[in-house]
Amino acid sequence: MIEISGSFWIVLTGVLATASCGLLGTFLVLRKMSLLGDALSHAVLPGIAIAFLLSGSRAIVPMFLGATLFGLVTTLLVEAFHKKWQVQEDASIGVVFTALFALGVVLITAFAGQVDLDQECVLYGEIAYTPWDLLLWGEYSLGPRPVWILGGVLAVNLLLVTLFYKELKIASFDPAMAVSVGINATLIHYLLMAMVSLTTVASFESVGAILVVAMLIVPGATAYLWSDRLEVVIGLAMFFGMSSAVVGYYLASYWDSSIAGAMVVVVGGIFLFSLLFSPNQGVLSRLWQRLQLSLQVAQDHMLLALVRRDEEVEERARLRPDELVGSAAVLGILAQMAFRRLRWRRLLQQVDGMVELSAAGEQVALGLLRKHRLWETYMNRLGLPEDHVHAPADVIEHFISAELEAELGAEVGDERDPQGKQIPPSG
Repeated sequence: MIEISGSFWIVLTGVLATASCGLLGTFLVLRKMSLLGDALSHAVLPGIAIAFLLSGSRAIVPMFLGATLFGLVTTLLVEAFHKKWQVQEDASIGVVFTALFALGVVLITAFAGQVDLDQECVLYGEIAYTPWDLLLWGEYSLGPRPVWILGGVLAVNLLLVTLFYKELKIASFDPAMAVSVGINATLIHYLLMAMVSLTTVASFESVGAILVVAMLIVPGATAYLWSDRLEVVIGLAMFFGMSSAVVGYYLASYWDSSIAGAMVVVVGGIFLFSLLFSPNQGVLSRLWQRLQLSLQVAQDHMLLALVRRDEEVEERARLRPDELVGSAAVLGILAQMAFRRLRWRRLLQQVDGMVELSAAGEQVALGLLRKHRLWETYMNRLGLPEDHVHAPADVIEHFISAELEAELGAEVGDERDPQGKQIPPSG
């Protein structure tokens, strides 16, 4: 008979818990209800305490029933405060969950001598005890009880999300549209809250409330930094959660620290990395995009400065490098970078210390000038005075696509702009 190590059961328990939380947390983040996940994970505490007081045991059934009941009570109270009594949603969540959580702490501390319940266990959990918390069938051990519980909860969550994926998606993005197409958005909302409550309760004993709160929020928030497609976000959230469980266990072994705490540290590290380096929403990516845009704007301004000077002197105009760099309208270092890029692209050529457009540069510059004057003409025809059209066109000229240019050309024709200047022909 193959003997499975305790480390395997601990990691598996963490993986099952984080996968369930990541799956549901995606929808909480999408619905801007992350704080409600936090509220549920704390507000079910009095339900657990009362279930222990009434049953006098740690049986899973009364614990589930008590916690799930208070999870639904939390949701109902938050909805009532927000919709019926016009309390702001974040305030109503804060009032309900702090009050219920405090009630739970009072019950535990007041009756700790009567029931085997420890508030530190509820808050922090003790996943390291998983290998010894066995589920017995007669004299036979079926493995750790938390693995069976969390595995069943994950299976239920996956089943419900699969069956109601369309309804959850529509109700999360646009509840009004969900109602208009016949979806009961209220029922979907309470179904999601019941699933969150069930997952929270199932995870309490093994991993504690702190890990549950983190995994309901952080993996989903991290996944949204990487993609805009819901199915991809769900997959990434579950992957980030499960990865943090595996890495967190070995990190806790190295640090000799709390396993659940190390898992939270890892998922927090994943979020920080994503915040910096994700391709669309990352801080560094956005800085790079802004840098590229600034360089493109600077290049466009330099090309336009030369092509407009060509019109004035009716010949190939030349400017000193410092004059051309000064027309870029960006920081000096960016203007210098843009100037070098134009030289590298062979859109500029230098003659006797002066800079002029190359043949390729002239074509690009005339295309920019055409976009600028088409937009000026279009805005003027919409009623904007001719002395007010240059500034908007100076901004929009960098973003006019070939398709929009063709539409503008068909709309206004290749005639003169509001100042009487010729619009360069297409091509």
